[in-house]
Amino acid sequence: MSFVPPAPPVAELRRCPSCNRWGGWRRVGEDGSTVELHPTEQRGPCREGPWHGSLRGPRNACGQWLRWIEIVPETVDQSPSPPEASASPPASAAPAASSAVSPAAAA
Repeated sequence: MSFVPPAPPVAELRRCPSCNRWGGWRRVGEDGSTVELHPTEQRGPCREGPWHGSLRGPRNACGQWLRWIEIVPETVDQSPSPPEASASPPASAAPAASSAVSPAAAA
């Protein structure tokens, strides 16, 4: 019976180890989008982010995540959701255009 090494831990997208600012040991998996971590050293420092200098692990995240440049370009599943379209006010609610001439322009 041969020994099969366990699969390395994997970081989820939008978590610190998959961020471009994370400074720990990692490598891109064969699929180009999986981030594999060191089996025993899964924490790394945040560099130039809101947690700058603190050790961050695979379950940590923040609002300033930047996709690691080694990960394949974003797909529909990875891209942030588009902002909700705001409803424009009805035409009757829009202010009427004023045809009055300002006193400065009349002089």
